[in-house]
Amino acid sequence: MKVRLFAVLFLVAACGGSAPGDQPGPVRAPGAASLSPAALDSLWQQARTEFQAEEWDEARAQLDRFVLEAPVNDARTIEARLMLGEISLEQNRRLDAAREFRRVADETPSHPLAPRALLRAGDAHRELWRRPELDPTYGLSAQATYQELLSRYPDSDMADSARARIAGLNDWFAEKAYKSARYYLRMKAYNSAIIYLRDLLATWPQATIAPEALIRLIDAYRELGYVEDVRETCEYLQRFHPDAPGAGKACPAQGTG
Repeated sequence: MKVRLFAVLFLVAACGGSAPGDQPGPVRAPGAASLSPAALDSLWQQARTEFQAEEWDEARAQLDRFVLEAPVNDARTIEARLMLGEISLEQNRRLDAAREFRRVADETPSHPLAPRALLRAGDAHRELWRRPELDPTYGLSAQATYQELLSRYPDSDMADSARARIAGLNDWFAEKAYKSARYYLRMKAYNSAIIYLRDLLATWPQATIAPEALIRLIDAYRELGYVEDVRETCEYLQRFHPDAPGAGKACPAQGTG
């Protein structure tokens, strides 16, 4: 937890931690309060201190006030919104977190923190998909957000993280399909199981579960007497996953049909 928080604080410092004096003259939102620059600096430091100490409620209160009081052209408001998103994640308010992160990415797309904000928006949706067998709607939203990051910021420092998260999601999508296939296998509904297994292998061939899915597909083909399908699938298994647990038993060197 602390590693993530310190990483956020490091990014905040690296991307400016900009003082009002670094900006063109203050431009305040209509109705905004008017703190002196010194008071605003003090409020910002208090907010960062509370955030680093993981005093979430107090940090949120300070950051909310800072966003209200700061001139609209104060770059620290972007960083404040990123921290508000992180606080929402820590407090299990994931949809609120996603909104804060998206606001940073969409309203200030050229800011150095925008790629990270988009990554964390995807993370917020990913955390809402709690188990592979549950409705994957939030997982699909997370995947789309990570893909958007790769499309908008292909060379950013966040790109590799997005790819790794996509791979993890693909494992979950594949596992969800695999569990459905296993259900049909237990019911001896082999044709239905084959549909799920073939779709899994076509859509997520690199998934961790893929070798086991191939073995279950071979079992289903054997049950139905599909000799040619057994032979072809065994050849694929032996070519791409020869060391998978159970591969030798599923496809002996002799007599694979």
